[in-house]
Amino acid sequence: MKSRSHSLCRTLLAGLSIAAAVAGRPAAAGQPEKPLLAISGERLYVNHCAVCHGKSGRGDGPFGGILRVAPADLTTIVARNGGKFPDDQIARFVDGRFVPPAHGTRQMPIWGRWLGQPIAEGTEPDEATRGEILAILEYLKTLQRPAPKVE
Repeated sequence: MKSRSHSLCRTLLAGLSIAAAVAGRPAAAGQPEKPLLAISGERLYVNHCAVCHGKSGRGDGPFGGILRVAPADLTTIVARNGGKFPDDQIARFVDGRFVPPAHGTRQMPIWGRWLGQPIAEGTEPDEATRGEILAILEYLKTLQRPAPKVE
């Protein structure tokens, strides 16, 4: 148990290190202040995800039209999951290294292989990957729209 909590602390520190690198950016006029990890996650999202999912997260990125399966609308994750953001499920999907082969191929890159450049001495690549995925999830939480009301 001690190694798991130690690993979790290192993952959180990696995520905070990433976020600290972009801290200090002011919020846009009329926009609420984003959590520190979400600011870092936004940069990662724009660099890695927006080409398919779009800057808005609605699946309207420039590559979306050339894919066999349309990219998911990432602004409705909470609405599709009973009002909760399923952190573990989305993290596993973004990472992609742990999806059973029986589920077929995926068009989305396996980001767990691409993320995770060491950010500090002594940081393991897997810890950095978890930190970056955590930052992306925090940013995705800021994109969530309320579920449409059924009348």
